[in-house]
Amino acid sequence: MSTYRQHVSNGLWESNIALVQLLGLCPVMAVTTTATNGLGMGIATMAVLILSNLLVSSLRHVIPAQVRVPVMIALIAGTVTLVDMAMNAWMHELYKVLGLFIALIVTNCAVLGRTEAFAMKHGPLASVLDGVGMGLGFTWALVVLGGVREMMGSGTLFTQASALLGEHFRWLELQLFDPDHGVLLAILPPGGFIVLGIMIALKRMIDERLAARNRQPAAPLAAIPS
Repeated sequence: MSTYRQHVSNGLWESNIALVQLLGLCPVMAVTTTATNGLGMGIATMAVLILSNLLVSSLRHVIPAQVRVPVMIALIAGTVTLVDMAMNAWMHELYKVLGLFIALIVTNCAVLGRTEAFAMKHGPLASVLDGVGMGLGFTWALVVLGGVREMMGSGTLFTQASALLGEHFRWLELQLFDPDHGVLLAILPPGGFIVLGIMIALKRMIDERLAARNRQPAAPLAAIPS
C-alpha cells in the first residue's frame, strides 16, 4: 500500500511535470491565462495519462521492443482523440478555448515519457496510480499558475468555471477588482514564464527547508539526575 501511495505522491510534488521535469511547457504557457483553462487542460492531460498508462501497461508483454515507441504514440493519439471528442461534446465552451491544445497533448513529452519509463515496466494498477499522481501534479500547477496570472491580469478568478464544472459551481467565479487596473504582462507569455519561475523557486526553497529539517540531529536527552 505504501508503494502505491508513493506512486501518487511522486507526481504531486517530487517529480511534478511542470515544476520539476519542465515538460509540457507549450500548454503551460499558452492556456494558463485563467485558472479555469488550467484546470480544464490539467484534467484532459490527466485523463490521457491514466488511459495511455493503462493501455501500454496492459499490452507491454505483447508490444515488440523494436516498435514500442510508434505503438505507444498510436495508443496515446487514440486516447487524445477520445478525450478531445468528449470535451467537444460535454464541455463545448471550454473546448473552443482549449481545442487546439487538447490535440497537442499527443506531442506532450510527459505522456510518452511516463508510458516509456513507467507503464512499460509496471502493472496496470501501479501505472494508473502513476498517471493519477502525475496528472494531479500537473493540474494543480496549471491551476495555481493560471489563477495567479488571471488575478494579476484581469482581477478575476475561475472565470467561466461553470462551463467546465456545471452551473452549480458558478459561485467560484469571482470578480476581485476592476479589470482596468490589471497588469497586462501577467496575461502575456512573458508573465507566464515569470510566474512559473517564481513557483519553481518557491518549490525549491520548500524542498531545501524540508531537507535541512530532516538532516538536523535529534536534540540530546536531558541528563537524568542520579
